Amino acid sequence: MRPMMPDFDRAVSLLRAGELVAFPTETVYGLGADAANPEAVAKIFAAKGRPADHPLIVHLAGHDAVEHWAEQVPDVAWELMETFWPGPLTLILKKQPWVPLTVTGGQNTVGLRVPGHPVALELLRRFAASGGHGGIAAPSANRFGRISPTTAAHVQEELGDQVPLILDGGACAVGIESTIVDCSRGEPVVLRPGHIAPQHLQAVLGRCPEIESANGAPRVSGSLAAHYAPQTPMRLVAGERLLDFLNAQRHKGDRCGVIGHSQPPQAGMPHLWRMLPADATGYAHELYAALREMDHAGVSLIAVEALPNDPAWAAVSDRLRRAVAGSGQA
Repeated sequence: MRPMMPDFDRAVSLLRAGELVAFPTETVYGLGADAANPEAVAKIFAAKGRPADHPLIVHLAGHDAVEHWAEQVPDVAWELMETFWPGPLTLILKKQPWVPLTVTGGQNTVGLRVPGHPVALELLRRFAASGGHGGIAAPSANRFGRISPTTAAHVQEELGDQVPLILDGGACAVGIESTIVDCSRGEPVVLRPGHIAPQHLQAVLGRCPEIESANGAPRVSGSLAAHYAPQTPMRLVAGERLLDFLNAQRHKGDRCGVIGHSQPPQAGMPHLWRMLPADATGYAHELYAALREMDHAGVSLIAVEALPNDPAWAAVSDRLRRAVAGSGQA
């Protein structure tokens, strides 16, 4: 069933009034507020239960708005924008003095991106045309630390009446959050891996960018050790150990939910089995929906077949490590 035509007029009116609107991007659904309105932005933190020092990403209608939000934008940042925007790339830049510290987590940098989803872009264009500063601050539209939503139904399940309007743009095409590249300190550095991989960035930069732990400064979205997590406990298990692990769980009387990317180790496996695509892009697209499905299945443990040790899988591996660290917490 196709989603209904989004109510853009109502969405813009709500944003102008300082209210929240959830909307789709190509990565995940975002929980949006007027990024220039600190009181509206505070509602994002309240709805999600998000720490106040955890910065947000500001979504823009086009890169022509960048210098309104950022200063001292280096040439390399413009090159990345020209190549990857609209798309799943967030750039960390020095913020303009007026940008609210509520958006940046108290830092002197701001994360900016132009999303590659027609509903998001139309909303951003209309919001910019209605006056004001034209940026929408939007983290993922879920409770803080939990599984990111990739459909409008996921947003409703997570946040319910806390969101006055959810724009339905169907399932997200990418399925994991944007790549974050810091361009504020000289040489570009990847702070969060995503769909745009280091080798894609290398084609523009002429070199493979360093991948840096995002636990230092600047702080960025999705950088905590525990994130993207189901409420059911979760374990990563090497493929060659998976059958023995599942048999041990069965002998203990536990029923596992299994997320794998290869064939089940034996027929008639007495566990809930969800096989995802064996390529990193397809796997990423279905990962969060699979974790959410397992969370609702009444299993005692989610066993995830360990991923290939290959750069193409870096972004998905990052999400799974953080999900394991945060899983099983009430």
